[in-house]
This record gives sequence, structure tokens and C-alpha cells, in this order.
Amino acid sequence: ATGDAVNVAARLEQAAAPDEILIGNATLRLVRDAVEVEAVEPLELRGKGDAVPAYRLLSVRAGVGAVTRNLEGPMVGRADELDLLRRAWERTTHERGCHLFTVLGPAGVGKSRLAAEFLDSLGDTAVVRGRCLPYGEGITYWPVVEVLKQIIGPDPAALDGYGLDSRAALAIRSVLGDESVHASADEIAWAVRKLLETVAEERPLVCVLDDVHWGEETFLDLVEHIADLSRDAPILLLCMGRPELLDRRSGWGGGKLNATAVLLEPLSSDQTDELIEGLLADQPLDDALRARIREAAEGNPLFVEEMVAMLDGAPDGDVVVPPTIQALLAARLDQLEPAERGVLECGAVEGRIFHRGVVQVLGPDVEDLMSRLTTLVRKELVRPDRTQIPGDDAFRFRHLLIRDAAYEGLPKAARAELHERFATWLEAYDGDLVEREEILGYHLEQAHRFRAELGPLDDAGRTLGARAGERLAVAGRRAHNRGDTSAAIALLERAWSLLPPEPVDVYLGLSLADALFDGGRLGDAVSLAAAVVERAAATGDTVGAWAARLEAARLGSNVDPSITAQRILELVGLARHDLVSSGDDRALAVAAGAELWAANCLFQPELVEDAAGRLVEIARRAGDVQHETTGLMWLMFASFYGPTPAEDALRVLEDQPELDLVIPLRRSIRSRWLAMLGRFDEARLVGAAERARFAELGAVVNEALVLGHSGTIEILAGDPAAAEQLLRDGCDRLAAVGEQGYLSTHVALLGQALYALGRLDEADECATRSEELGASDDVVTQMLWRQLRAKVLARRGEHGVAVELAREAVALGEQTDALESRADAFFDLAEVFELAGQREEAMTELEHALALYERKGNLVMAARARERLADMRGMGI
Repeated sequence: ATGDAVNVAARLEQAAAPDEILIGNATLRLVRDAVEVEAVEPLELRGKGDAVPAYRLLSVRAGVGAVTRNLEGPMVGRADELDLLRRAWERTTHERGCHLFTVLGPAGVGKSRLAAEFLDSLGDTAVVRGRCLPYGEGITYWPVVEVLKQIIGPDPAALDGYGLDSRAALAIRSVLGDESVHASADEIAWAVRKLLETVAEERPLVCVLDDVHWGEETFLDLVEHIADLSRDAPILLLCMGRPELLDRRSGWGGGKLNATAVLLEPLSSDQTDELIEGLLADQPLDDALRARIREAAEGNPLFVEEMVAMLDGAPDGDVVVPPTIQALLAARLDQLEPAERGVLECGAVEGRIFHRGVVQVLGPDVEDLMSRLTTLVRKELVRPDRTQIPGDDAFRFRHLLIRDAAYEGLPKAARAELHERFATWLEAYDGDLVEREEILGYHLEQAHRFRAELGPLDDAGRTLGARAGERLAVAGRRAHNRGDTSAAIALLERAWSLLPPEPVDVYLGLSLADALFDGGRLGDAVSLAAAVVERAAATGDTVGAWAARLEAARLGSNVDPSITAQRILELVGLARHDLVSSGDDRALAVAAGAELWAANCLFQPELVEDAAGRLVEIARRAGDVQHETTGLMWLMFASFYGPTPAEDALRVLEDQPELDLVIPLRRSIRSRWLAMLGRFDEARLVGAAERARFAELGAVVNEALVLGHSGTIEILAGDPAAAEQLLRDGCDRLAAVGEQGYLSTHVALLGQALYALGRLDEADECATRSEELGASDDVVTQMLWRQLRAKVLARRGEHGVAVELAREAVALGEQTDALESRADAFFDLAEVFELAGQREEAMTELEHALALYERKGNLVMAARARERLADMRGMGI
């Protein structure tokens, strides 16, 4: 602590005689009614131009303190907003729909008071509340869990009584902490919506969501999902937040008939005076002091309440009005007894809502704790709240700024100690707590950070950082498993920065690289994987270095076509002995994943299926959910590209809906199977939903892949214009993040759409770009650009070269068991022959294509091939 107050106190101490206590004016103002003093000669103090008044303390009067006042004054200046909120509720209940009502305003302007006034007026209505935490990136579902537990209670088994779809029940269990279930973000949003609708069918439901400006993107997506799609159930989503929410979501609630947003403005001068009168309850107030309060409050009701509250502790109604709310609240906290302030400080470490038991752990010397808390309730600094810990009492700071003032008043050393003590208690707590790892990681991270700011870290401080990194890494992997890419990156980056550089945590680094790749930061992903290789090799971690080298090659092949599938397989062969000898399943999973990627580039569905099966087996042994998910996804891709008939594969897919919770692109592949069967409307709906989901999650690469899938559906449906728009959008996204592996394929598909539109020059440019981007052993890309250029050349009359290229594509396809791609190559070769006037050859190739389409169960293309054959036969061929 530094500053004038400290300097004056030090000088007073030096001036005091033995056994004498001297105090200054500031202290006397705070304790005047509780002490007897006598003035001494003003002191000439170093650093002070004028003599400083001082007083000798004679005695302290026991039991003397400020009179506690109830500050629940009238609500002022919010009648219009309250009326608007009530009318939105009337419409919600009358029309049995969902309404998103958002109250925005700066801290202290009266958002919570407006909500309380509205809720007090409700009758037979279910009310649930959740709040977004102001700390700890990646704590996505905290407010959702609060809401869910208020609905179903502490036992997840009670969920069975709500008659939910089995997939919805599984998704909700995953949010509530069931580690055996993994659900994607959109499945969770859908499941929560279904549960709220079920509750609202019985009686109207108000879901109050506090501090939404701190909400994670995935949480905000969930709220908008409920607002957009809830039907036939009266639900009011009452959100409260600061205006900065609109910096992140400029269109929040905008344009929706079922959405309202209000911004609470500061009170006018007259309204401020009305509030002051209501708070004073006939206590006289000097006009000058009233004007000072009005001027300092600037229309903020909380500022008014806090300054009026300070009158209780000020001599003769005199009060110094601090220039800011932080100073105001700090001044009010200075008026508390040390034990009361200590309770607030310990509570502030836990957060805006804190528990009696936690305060007892953090401040074990606090006596008569419940009495202290009751006093703080009477003083309107905290309020009782719903407990998160069975058998304990919970309290909420009346305003977050009060919590902040209490926390900021703690020295860094005390903050570090209290955060560590809270984390230690939380680690030992055996009760149910969702997102425990994120919260533990945050508190350990804070303890480490404050120790680092106080000076060089000792072993204990470094251990704190390592513990924090381990917890955040677990939380980051969990977020990545559920497809919450933004949260995964935030958590894993924090973990990576906290763990010591040596020995390097290879698998944390690779998890972060994978998340960065999914989030579109391909350059960062490849650079990080390369750095992990160097650090592992430098410390003699041979197995870790091999794992990182394989992952760097797999990721790098997406940005550097010289990293071929064959090169990746050679690396796997070189690493195999060391990896197998080590018995390290995590490293073996990385190797299997690299092998799997190479098999995909070689376009060998059978090899993909084999490698994917081994990856799933190894990953399950290692408890590696991310690699298990990858293996399951590629098993699905193998059935799509391989010989499995579309109808059979679709039936298996629909018989295992729970896997939709796990496999990122599963529904996108489902849309392509639907398209093969001619069910285009269903396919488009599925594809659009998937595109929106990945866009919300920030999964740039997956979003681009779904755009590509959607584009091929439109080509199949005979709408090349729609296909061009989708494929171009996907290509732009891949190019923007520097991705080349998928881009080489998607550019060729874009060229197919342009060719169908008759834009031959642009189609040829796509063929050239695909050829330049594609790795030499990327079979599907090598087929596609040849097929595309062959058709363009045939249209231009260059039939010899066209036939040669088209035959090369067919020959490449013969290396694989990818039925549809092989059939497409025969189909395009038939077109080239037809354009060259060689109709008998064209019919032969069409028959080859038809046989493969029929084996695959592609009803649309089989019908198209038959139609062309019939046309040719009708011409007498």
C-alpha cells in the first residue's frame, strides 16, 4: 500500500509519544461516534506544506456503531421499461411462444432491480436463473448447468421423468458432467431447448440469464437457438448484460419479431432526487450534499444508493463523495469492521456468489461467521442466494462492483494465498460440480500469476503454474471433444503458457495444434507442432519427438503439397519400432492417425477403414477421446467412399443417432447419402444446419468442408448455380486460412459447377489451380482435375488430349475401391467420347459407370446414366 494516507499515518506514528496513539482527520471522520479524542498541536510533517491536524485517542466506546439501514428504496425512472417487459410476457403467455428480452446497461444502472420488480409481479410461473462468470475463458455451460439443476434437481436421474428423446437426454447428461457421454454444441442447444419446452408446457417459464456480456460464444449461440426455434411453449428468455454485448453480437435479437432489447439510460436529475428521497426516509439532507451526490452519481442508481449508505458512517451527515464508483465502494468497505471486510474479501475470491463453508476455509480465524454474514445482508452488501453446495449457505454480492472492490482491496500476496487455498479445498471437495477443471485451473492460474508479479517464482510458485496448466489442459481437451473450438483454443493456450518448457508436454502441444487447425489458424498449428518436435528432441524424448513429427507432417500436408501421403507413411515406418517398443498408446494413436490421413489421401477406403479401426482401438486404451472420435469419423468416411451401398449406410447411420453427438461431420455425410437417394430437400436442410453449427463454433475448416458437401449435393440435384456459390464460399474460407489439402479437391469441384454453367475458361483455371495445389499422390484431386480439364478440352475440340486425360483419371480410380468416384470418372470419360463423336465408346463407359452407381446405390446418377444410354440407343447406336 502506498500513497498519502500511508505517508501521513507513518508520520503520525513517528510523532506519537510512547503509549500514545495519534489519529488524523480521515480516521476521525470514520470513528468519531465511537471514540473520545483531544486535539493536539497541528503537526509539521515532512512533505506537507501546511500543518496537519492530529488528535490523541483517549478511549474507545464499546458497542457503538453505525445504524443499519434497509436500502430497498423505490424503483425510479423505469416504468416504461417495466411496462414493455410485462407486455412481452403477456404476449409470450398468450401466443405460447418464446420471447428474447434483453436489458442492457452499464454496471449499477438498475438491470437487476428492473428484473426483480418484474419477477415479483408474476403468479404461477416457473422461474430459473443462470449467470455467466466474469473469469475463466472456456467455462461455456456454467449458466446452462445452473438452469438445468434448478429444473431437474441435483440428481440427473430425475431427467427420466421429462419424457425427452434419448438423444436429448444423453446431451443433457453430458453437460451435467457425465464423462461417458460426449455431445456437440448444437446437440446440447437442441436438448436444452427441448427440456425448457417440456417444462413450459406445464406452466409458463421465465429463464433469467445474468451478465450475458461475459457469455462464451457457444452459450450465446445456445440462447439464440432457443429463441429462434422454440415453438408452442411460453418461454421468456430474460437476459441482462452490459452494452459491450453488442460489440460481439451486433445483431443480438435484432430483426426478430420475438425479440426485444432495451438500454437503460441514467436517471435524470429529478429522478435522482426522487431516489435520494426514497432512500433517506425523511432523514434531512443538506442541499449542498444532495447536489454533490447527484453530480457524482451521474444518474446511476447504484452510485446513489452507495453514497446515501455512507451517510450512516459519516459524522454529522458529512460525507466525502468519491469521484468514481470504485473509490466509493472502497470507501464504504473501509467503514466495515475488519472481520466483516475479511468475510467479503474471502467471498470475493470465490466469485460473485460464494458459500459460507468456503469463507470458513479461506478465513479460518473469522469468528461467529454466520452472524457476520447476517450483518452484511442487513447492510445490503450481500444477499442470500441458491446454494451450489448441498448443506451449505450461499450468498451473492449485491452488485458485482462490490465484489470487485472487495477483491481489489486485497494485496497480491493475499490474493495468491487465498486462490491457492480455495483451489486446494475444491480439489478435496467430493460433491458434484460441473466444469470443475476450468474453475480449478482458473484459481491456480491466479495464484501463480500473482506470485509471479511479486517476484521471481520459487519451486512452490512453479508448481502452482504446472497444476493450473494440467487442469486447464483437461478442460481444453473436453471442449475440443464436444466441438467447442473457440473455448478449446482459449483453454489449451492458457495451459500451454503455464506448463514448464521442460520437459515438454508433447500431447498438450499437439492437442492445441489440432484445435488451432480446426479453428482456421493453420500456420500457427503447423508452427506449434514443429516447435514441439524441436523441444522434445532437445530433451531426449525420442517417442514424443516422433509423435510430434508425425503430427507436424499430417497437419503440414494441408498447407504444403510436397508433404505427400507416401512421405507420411515413410515416417510412420521409421517411427514404428520406437513407438511400439515404448508401449505409449498416445504416441501410437498419433501414428495411427497419420497413417489414416495418408490412406485417405491415397483414396483407399479399405485402408482407411483398417487404419481407423486400429486408431479407435488404441485411442480407447489410451483414454484419448479426440483420437477415438477421429477414428469413428473416418470409419464413416470409409463407408461413404467405399463399396457400402448408400441405403445400407444411411440405415446404419440413422440406427446410431447417439454418434451424432460425437462425430463432427457425421450429419454432413448423411446429407450426401440422402442426395444420392434423391431426397434433396432433406439433404439441404441437414447441410444448412451443419454449416450454421460450424460457423457458430468457429470451426473454419469443418465449415468449409460442409460447404463443399453442400455444393456437390447441388451438382447432383442439377443446380450448378447454387453449387458454384457454395463451393466458392468454401474455397474462399480454406484459402483464407492457408489450407491447401482440401482446397485442391474443392477447387476442382468448383470447376465442375462452372463447367456445367458453360463457363469453360473459369473451369479450366480451376483445373490448373487444383493441379498446382494437389499433392502428387492425392488420388481424388489427381482424378478430378483431369476429369475437369478433359471435358473442357473436349468442348474446345481437342479430343485426343481430352480422351487421354479422362482415361488417366479412370486408371487412377482403378487403384481404389471408391465406387462413386470411379463411376464419376467413367461418366466423364463417356461425355468426352460423346463430344468426340465416339458414341459406341461413350455407351461402353456409361455402362461401366451405371454398374458402379448401382453397386453404390446412387439412385440419382444411376437414373441419369440410364437416361443418357436410352438417348444414345434411340439414335440407333
